[in-house]
Order: sequence, then C-alpha cells, then structure tokens
Amino acid sequence: MHGAGNDFVVLDLRDGRTPPAPALCRALADRRTGVGCDQILTIEPPRSPAAAASYRIWNADGSSGAQCGNGARCVAAWLHRRGTPGVSRFILDSPAGIHEVEMLGDGRVRVAMGEPDFAPAAIPLAGFRSGTDPYVLDLGGMPVEFGAVSMGNPHAVVEVDDVDSAPVDGLGPALQQSGAFPDSANVGFAQVMDGDRLRLRVYERGVGETRACGSGACAAAVVLMRRGRVGREVSVQLPGGTLSIAWPGAGQPVMMAGPAAFVFEGEWIQ
Repeated sequence: MHGAGNDFVVLDLRDGRTPPAPALCRALADRRTGVGCDQILTIEPPRSPAAAASYRIWNADGSSGAQCGNGARCVAAWLHRRGTPGVSRFILDSPAGIHEVEMLGDGRVRVAMGEPDFAPAAIPLAGFRSGTDPYVLDLGGMPVEFGAVSMGNPHAVVEVDDVDSAPVDGLGPALQQSGAFPDSANVGFAQVMDGDRLRLRVYERGVGETRACGSGACAAAVVLMRRGRVGREVSVQLPGGTLSIAWPGAGQPVMMAGPAAFVFEGEWIQ
C-alpha cells in the first residue's frame, strides 16, 4: 500500500502470528531483492477496549517506529475493507497512542494525530532548557535554524526558500546525528507558498528521504502555524502527493487527511 507515495508492506497479524524480526524487515524493505517499502506495518489485535485493532511500525532498517500518519491511513483502509466494512469511523491503537480515523470516500482517510508537544523534553531535544522557535544549532561552524516538535515522534522543521534545492541529503542526516536529537528525528524542509499551502520534503529516521511523511506534514504545518506563516488549515504538497492538515490550536489534536491506496496483495508464509 502507499499513502501519497510513502509505501508500506502491511502484514495482518490479527491471527496471533508474531511480527517479523529486524533482519526480515530489512529483507522485505529491500527494493532490489525484497518487496520494497519505506516501512512495514503490522496489524495486530486491539490493546484498548474501544479500538478496532492496533498496529506497529518497522522502518526499512529494521528499527521500530512510534508514529506514521500515512501508515495510519493505510491501516484504516485495510481494516475498512477486511474488518470493519460499512463502518466509516473507528479507533486504532498505535505506538504513539489512540487515533480516531474516518473514511472520507474516494480513497481518502482522515486521522486525528494527537496534540503536538513543543517541550524540548518531550521531543526529545537536548541542549535546550526551554522551548523556543526557532532553535539555532552550530553544525560545523554553520548556524542552522529549525523548529522542533513531537507528533508522537521527533521532528525538526527547517524553513527554506526553495524546497527543490534544499540540502535534504546533507543537512537531514547532519541534524539527526548532531546529538541534539537523542532519538534521532525526522527532518522536514518546508517552503511556504502562500497562507494555505506549503511544499515539503522529509528525511526520515531509519529510512532516508521518502515521497511523503504524514507526521512530518503535521509537524511542518504546526510549526509554521505558530509562527503565523500559514493559516490553521493548509495543504502540504509532498513529492508523492498532497495532504490536508488542520490544527485549531493548543489543546486540540492535529487532523490529517489524505489518500490510502492498494497496490498489490500477497501471502506471507511464516
């Protein structure tokens, strides 16, 4: 499956089978010798009474993930077809908490992504006692400005004039490895087009640059909303497609809507 080009191998393990080991995740994710994907998603029995199911996230390098907005939409679309037909709204348990999802029709899904947390300790962000925006970090003698937020996983947001020429492959891993983000981070490069539209590229931890990142779109949107650079509802154009992000403000969840597409199906014989 894929959500705006962010592609997944989705394993339905509600029958009790165990998730793949890191080595198998790496083999599945390999685009030359495996199936090929950015992440593996495992759908498992619910952990809370109200949920239809739970899911976990495994990156292409075999590490576990905490949040994946595009993946949440794909899990919801799979369950809608294979477990909750006729039900347009239900709850999912994710590694980052509980998400309410809504099937919008035309292959689109809306997900309540939770409230953003800007506190350095929550992100986590090291070397800064209190939250500020932007943060400034010296990388090899060059000051780099960025916003930071947790969407259930850590994000750095760098505003750029032109996303096409942004130093994604250089600055992305440099920020991840700088020590400022003890758990690494997803690094987004955002270009404001106007008050309700921005462009974004994301260098994800454990994966590299992807064609889309749902939690990264939420992170970029809320950082720029707080700066007054965009309004409270924006479209985020990523290389693989466009996501709609809305955030009323503090104390409210970020709402993300976008596509979830089926590509092909197979059988995993364990």
